[in-house]
Amino acid sequence: MSFSLLRASASVSKQQTIEKYGQQSYDNFMEVNTKYKDSVFSFLFSNPDALRELYSALEGVTLPPDAPVSINTLSDVLYMGQVNDISFTIDNRLVVLLEHQSTINPNMPLRLLIYIARVYEKIIDRRKAYRTGLEKIPSPEFIVLYNGVKPYPERAELRLSDAFKDAADLKSAAGSAAALELVVKVYNINKGYNTDLARKSRTLEGYSEFVERIRENGKTMAKEESVKAAIKQCIEKNILRTFLETNSSEVMNMLITEWDLDEAIAVNREEAWAEGREEGEKKIIELWKSGKSLEEVIKTFGSS
Repeated sequence: MSFSLLRASASVSKQQTIEKYGQQSYDNFMEVNTKYKDSVFSFLFSNPDALRELYSALEGVTLPPDAPVSINTLSDVLYMGQVNDISFTIDNRLVVLLEHQSTINPNMPLRLLIYIARVYEKIIDRRKAYRTGLEKIPSPEFIVLYNGVKPYPERAELRLSDAFKDAADLKSAAGSAAALELVVKVYNINKGYNTDLARKSRTLEGYSEFVERIRENGKTMAKEESVKAAIKQCIEKNILRTFLETNSSEVMNMLITEWDLDEAIAVNREEAWAEGREEGEKKIIELWKSGKSLEEVIKTFGSS
C-alpha cells in the first residue's frame, strides 16, 4: 500500500474507501492531503471513522456509522505554522481540530479566527454571500487536544475576547458582550487525563498511550529506538495494532521529521538569541568607553 493511499485510510483499502465514501470524496481528500507532510496525529485521525468516533466522544453524542464526514483541511499548512490540524464538517458542524504538543499559545483564538475565515472561503461559494436570501453555513467548533509535557488542566477554554484591548472594561460592563467571539476548547489528552474521553474513543486512548510509551522509552533510549520499541509494545498490547502494523515505517518517518524540525527551530532561536546578545554586549561596551555613566548606558540601551 502506497504512502499516499495510507493517508486516505489508515487501515482500509482504497477500494473499500471509495465504496464507502464515494470516488469524489476520496479524490477530494487525496487532493488536500497529498499537498503537505502529515503528522502522526493528522495521519491517524484523517480516517473518517476515527474522526466520527472522536467527535462523538468530545461532544457526548452518538452519530450513526454512516454520518457524512467531509475533510476540508487547508493545504497551505504554513499558514497555521503546523502540520497537525484537521478541518472537517460533520453533523452540520465545521470543526477545526488541532493537536498541540507545546505550551498552549494564548493567541490561538486569533490564529483560528483567520484560519476559519479561509476555510469558509474554501467550502462556500462567495457569490452566495451577496444574495438576498440567508445563506446557511456550518456552525464552527474549535478543539485543541493538548499532549505536551508541561502541566495543564484537564479542560480549559481560550477566548478571542481576552485579546481585545478593552477586555477588562468589556467584562465589567453589565450586560455587555463582545461583538465578535471565538471560543477554543482545550482538552488535555495525556495519559491519566480525561479518562471519560479515552473510554469513548479507542483511537484517542490508543494515541495517548502510544505517545506516553515513546516518552517513557525516551528516558533510556535514543529517539528512533524509543519509537520502534513503542510501536512493538503497542502492537503486542493490541493498541492501534492495525494502524501501526500497516504504517510503522511512515509513523517512524513522520516522528523523526517532526523532531528534526523542532530541533532546527530551537537551534535557530538559540543562534538568534546569541547573536542578539553579542550585539548588545558590543553596544554596551561602546557606550561605556564613550564616557557614558551606568545610568546613561542603561537608559540608552533600554530605549534602543
